[in-house]
Parts: sequence; structure tokens; C-alpha cells
Amino acid sequence: MINLTVNGVAREVDADDDMPLLWVLRDLLGLTGTKYGCGEALCGACTVHLDGRAVRACVTPMRRAAGRAVTTIEGLSPTGEHPLQRAWVELGVPQCGFCQAGQIMTAAALLAENPRPTEDDIDHSLAGNLCRCGTYLRIRAAVRKAAGS
Repeated sequence: MINLTVNGVAREVDADDDMPLLWVLRDLLGLTGTKYGCGEALCGACTVHLDGRAVRACVTPMRRAAGRAVTTIEGLSPTGEHPLQRAWVELGVPQCGFCQAGQIMTAAALLAENPRPTEDDIDHSLAGNLCRCGTYLRIRAAVRKAAGS
């Protein structure tokens, strides 16, 4: 059994040490907001926070999450009131929506570390998150709006 905190709730999961965190979240805990994209940490769809830092859940083994705090899109703000979530809605960022949880979680980690990011900071932080629909301009605008810039 592995103990960890997910979205503020202490959890105990019966998972192999090598099982990717993504599958624990989706299959064992039923938190399906975190998406499977590529399985190789290349697209960012599976981004969650591990002790406040953005990580790719598809390649993060459970042993790395043991005893730590995991935040998924469901835990960022259950009511959708996080500034990024509000900006995403106000600016109509999503098109298909598949990548959006990973985009938001990556941006949330950026804003937690750097509340007033430059355009370069935003571009650098989100460079590893792919959007098939190409909504990058709206994503950047929403990050700026959430940052108050």
C-alpha cells in the first residue's frame, strides 16, 4: 500500500511502485480529468502537481509520489474559481478541450512560482504542452489575464 495525499485528501492505494501515477489517478481513484496523451511525457496532457511542481503523470512512478501531495485539475479548484479556470472560460480557450487540464495545471505551477510572468516565461513554461487545435494565443491570453497583466 502506498500513502499519498490527492487533492487534499489522504489516500492509500494498492499499486505497484512502478505503476505510473496517471493510471493510479484515473483507474484506481476515478479522477479522469487528467488525460492520457502520449505516454512519453511529450504532450503535457497528463500534467499534475506533485508537491506544487508540474510533473507528467504518465511517466511518474508511484514510488515518486509516495508520501507526497498530488493535485489534479479536479483539486485545483473544485468550484472552478481558480483565476486560470475563470480566464479559460471568459476567453473561450478550449476548442476540443483534451489538452486543457494539462495546460491549466502547467500554467498554475508557473503562476505559483512567478505571479507576473513575461511573455517569454509563459511561452517557455507551456512549450511542452501540445494543443492539437492550436489555441495557443488564447491560452497565452488566459495566463496573462489570470496573472493580472
